[in-house]
Amino acid sequence: MNLTERIKMIKAMEFITRQMNDEERFECWLYNGVADGDIEYGDLDVKGTDAEELEYYLDDTTFADLMDTFLYCMKEARKSGGLYCDNVVSKSS
Repeated sequence: MNLTERIKMIKAMEFITRQMNDEERFECWLYNGVADGDIEYGDLDVKGTDAEELEYYLDDTTFADLMDTFLYCMKEARKSGGLYCDNVVSKSS
């Protein structure tokens, strides 16, 4: 298990999902993804305490479920509002 890779992935998914432009669809991430407050907004650095603080998300099963939830959220985001970051909204298809 490469903890650094998993922590980077978890933090990246958390950051990207928080850019969803539809708050109702974002709730899926809050219920099934990273709990609100477990990662400080915008924190993409891997720190020495992350493995302990994010331990719940790091085992194979939970990590796989988290990635699946992320993909589901992105599919839903594409259908409803896209992503919004730095005053730019993604284009819809």
